Order: sequence, then structure tokens, then C-alpha cells
Amino acid sequence: MKNSFGQNLTLTLFGESHGRLIGAVLDGLAPGIRVDEDFIAAQLELRRPFGRIGTQRRESDHFSIVSGVYNGYTTGTPLCITIPNEDADSRDYETIRHTPRPGHADYVAECKYHGFQDYRGGGHFSGRLTAPIVAAGAIAISALRAKGIMIGTHILRCGGVSDRAFDDLDVDIPRLNAAQFAVLDGTAADSMRHRIEQVAAEGDSVGGVLETAVAGLPVGVGEPWFDTVEGLLSHALFSIPAVKGVQFGAGFDMADECGSRFNDCFAAEDGHIITKTNHNGGVNGGISNGMPVLFRCMVKPTPSIRKPQQTLSFSAMETTTLQISGRHDPAIIHRARVVVDSVTALVLCDLLTGRYGTDYLRGGRR
Repeated sequence: MKNSFGQNLTLTLFGESHGRLIGAVLDGLAPGIRVDEDFIAAQLELRRPFGRIGTQRRESDHFSIVSGVYNGYTTGTPLCITIPNEDADSRDYETIRHTPRPGHADYVAECKYHGFQDYRGGGHFSGRLTAPIVAAGAIAISALRAKGIMIGTHILRCGGVSDRAFDDLDVDIPRLNAAQFAVLDGTAADSMRHRIEQVAAEGDSVGGVLETAVAGLPVGVGEPWFDTVEGLLSHALFSIPAVKGVQFGAGFDMADECGSRFNDCFAAEDGHIITKTNHNGGVNGGISNGMPVLFRCMVKPTPSIRKPQQTLSFSAMETTTLQISGRHDPAIIHRARVVVDSVTALVLCDLLTGRYGTDYLRGGRR
């Protein structure tokens, strides 16, 4: 039973949705990386629900760094972050203890942990555990920015409404990173929010597609077979609750095209080798080619909805109708984008330290 990811930089998650606290341990960080607690708090704010498009469970996410940081810098030893659960309400889960919610992990958790799991709020499977991922990811994002590597994610599509594609990454990425609702086209943002509010009023939910760009990643990162850039990113991205598909570059959009259209032709620009197009998403042979790494994640509709659904009682082995009450998000895609940024940063830090050594991410001496 494994709750850790990474080879050179390892992330371990712990805690449950309605337990006393949740947290993460980062092991393998170089000493001397600046830890900006204000930035960690700002990243957690991007994950927090707001308005009528989010759950009414409102956690403060007041985190504590209990090890691995001294005088504002990493020490090189395991860094542990904890976040208390302060607004959990478990009453609604007692009534559905033996009736798995469609689309959730209730059934598989029962099978894997033989009924000993903490089922409240989804327990260890809950999206609540993305909070420590974001807190840990903020440290990785800061370290990458110091190396000129920038990550940005926007809601490409939600509820049938589409945003514009990436254009100038030097402008688009900072703009997205400062936005609570990460959309590049303001008109599309308004339409998306309206659609989410509409389905929420109907007791339903929506999903969509997130698009991520990584700018500044050097050439030569990644391995040619089992530790490819796409492979490791996909491994981590599929660990995010609700992610059901990952596409790099043009991916499935150009599945019916010929090689003459899909291939990215090489050229020289300002003394650097580039490709004229980027259908391969900045990766060839599993290794970064110096172009922006581009990928998309499909985020499914939130499974907790107020509409009646058919399920099965564990105890009676009979079909029954389930109607979920409690506090749930009609969409999580706008909250998931900072989780995608965080997971991406952690994977890239792992890959970069594997390529250049642990001290690659270390800052200058104080």
C-alpha cells in the first residue's frame, strides 16, 4: 500500500478528509531552496472553493511546516507540512456507509481495506488531500521559477464552453497564475461560471478539459523508455482525483492526420534550435526538446450530485436508490488547475534533479 511518488524527490501523502489533519512529506529537496510561506498560502487560496460554484465546506488551510525548513530555507532533510481539517461534518456519511456512491472510490476502498477504511468524506481518497499537494507543489514551483521554468494551466473547456488556446506564454502564464478562475478569455469565463451555476441549481455537475504549458524546460530532460517526461507526468496526473484522460501536444486531435502534417520540422531562431510547430508537445522520444511542454487533462464531472442514482447496499446486497446530501462542488475543474500545476512542478523537479543532481534546484548562499 503505497502513498509516495518520485525517485529523487519523493512526495508522501497522509491523512483523511474528516480526520484531524492531512499533510505531505517532501524528501530529497536540496538545502538552500527559499521557502515563501506567503506564496504557499496564495497557492492554497487558488484551490479553495468560492461563490456558488464551490462547496460550502470552507477550510482555512492554515498550514504548518514542522520540519525541513530553518530560517526560511530548506535544510535538505525531509520537509513535513500539515494542514488541519477544521470544517468537516461527518453526519451525512453515516446514512450512506453501506451504499457506495456512483463514480466514487467507496466500493473499491471497501474491497481493498476490508471495511477498516475511514469512509467519511471519501477518507484518504478525497480531493481534500490535494491541499498538501498544492502546499508542497508551491515550493517546487518557486524553485523552478528561479531556474526560469514557468508553469500555467487554464480551463480550456467546461460545460460545453471553450476558452481560447495559449498564445504568448510570457503573457498568458503569469496572467493565469494570478487568476482565481483560470480562463484566458473573459467572456468564456463568464459563460463557464454561468453554466456551472446552472447545473448546480439542477442538482447536477460538469467537468471539462484543462490545458497546461511549461515554458523554459531545458533540452534533454527525461529518459527514453519507462521514465519519459510523458510517462512520469501522466503517472502523477492520473493520481489527481477526477482526471480521466491525459493528452500531450496535438494528441488525439490529430490522430487521423498524416506524418507530413504531424511532424514538427526543425529550424534555427536567434541561435537556438526550435521546431516550427509543436504537435508533439515539447517531447521527442520521451525527452524534452526545448519547446514548451503542452498537455491536456480531462476532468470528469464531480460524482457527488443531488439527483437520485441507483446503487447497491453492501449489507443487504440489494439495489437501492441513493440521493446524496451534504456539501459538494458542482464543478472542481477550476480548483483542480492549481493541483495540476503543483503535480507538474513536483515531477519536473524530480526529473531535473535526476538529470543534473540534487543541488540543481539549490539557491545561492545567503
